[in-house]
Amino acid sequence: MACGCCLLGAFGAFVPRITLGLIWLFTDWVALAFDGDWIVPLAGLVLLPYTTLGYVALWNWGTPGVAGFDWFLVALAFLFDIGHYSSGYYGRGRSVTAYEPS
Repeated sequence: MACGCCLLGAFGAFVPRITLGLIWLFTDWVALAFDGDWIVPLAGLVLLPYTTLGYVALWNWGTPGVAGFDWFLVALAFLFDIGHYSSGYYGRGRSVTAYEPS
């Protein structure tokens, strides 16, 4: 299982939505982490994929639940989501040039 966890982590770093979707389809991790609710994980899948994936993974690895240092890692994943969105906004602004008629 250790190799599977490393593969899951590597895959999740590059495509978190697909990884979270596969976890949701093939395991009960999402249901355990969110007490069977589907609205919050679906919103997380669309809006904050790294945060949701980190929360689900940390809930199910080790002791059940998220406590202590785990919350720091979830917050770090949230900052990564925010950075992902802001870098897209910043990059889009720099690549667009103003039209200058000749």
